[in-house]
Amino acid sequence: MATLDADTIMTRATPLSHQHAHEIQPFGHLVRMPLALPETAAKESVENLNQLLADTITLRDLYKKHHWQVAGPTFMQLHLLFDKHAGEQTELVDSLAERIQSLGGVCLAMGSDVAETTLIPRPPKGREPVPVQISRLLHAHEIVIKEARAMARRGHQVTAYTNCQRDIEHEGVRWVPLRDSPPRASPACRAAPPSDRASRPPRSSTSCGRRIRASTR
Repeated sequence: MATLDADTIMTRATPLSHQHAHEIQPFGHLVRMPLALPETAAKESVENLNQLLADTITLRDLYKKHHWQVAGPTFMQLHLLFDKHAGEQTELVDSLAERIQSLGGVCLAMGSDVAETTLIPRPPKGREPVPVQISRLLHAHEIVIKEARAMARRGHQVTAYTNCQRDIEHEGVRWVPLRDSPPRASPACRAAPPSDRASRPPRSSTSCGRRIRASTR
C-alpha cells in the first residue's frame, strides 16, 4: 500500500471553503412529491404558506424586540411573557417551513427576504411605550389570523395554525393589568399610522412571494 506524504495528507484534511454553485432548486419552483395533490394546489399552498411564514417570523422578531426593550413597572412580567410567546412563534415558524418543504417548495429563510414579503408594519428601532408595544403585537396577530382564515376558507390545511394564533391573541388581551395601563392612550403613546406598504390592499397570491388577499372577519 502506497504511503502518503505529509503534504498530501494536509491537503486532503484542509476544509473546502469559498465554494460556489448554482441553486439546486430556485425559489418559486416545486419538486413533484408523491402526495396525491395537484401541482397547482401544491404551488398555491406553498405561496400562501410562505406569506404566513414571513409574517410569523416577523411576529417572532417583534416579540424579541419588545422582550429586550420593554420597561416600566410591569417589566419582569412582560419581559418573561414576551420571551415565552417568541418561543411559541419559533415553533410555528419551524412547522410552517417544514410544511412548505414537504410540499416540494422552498421556504423563505433570510431576514431581507422576510422583510420584503411581510404584511406586518415595520416598527421603529427605538423603544416604544408598553401600550404601543402590545398594540403592535395584537395588530400583528390579527394580520396573521386573517391570512390563515382566508386560506382555510379556500381549503388549505391551516386550521390548527389558525386556532393556535387565536388562542395567543385572546391570551394577549390580558397582558397588562388595567391599573398599569391608561384607560385611553395619550397622543404620545399612540402607535404611528401603518406605513404605506402595510395599509395598501394586499395583492392576490398568483405568483411566489406575492401577498395573500386578506379577507374581512
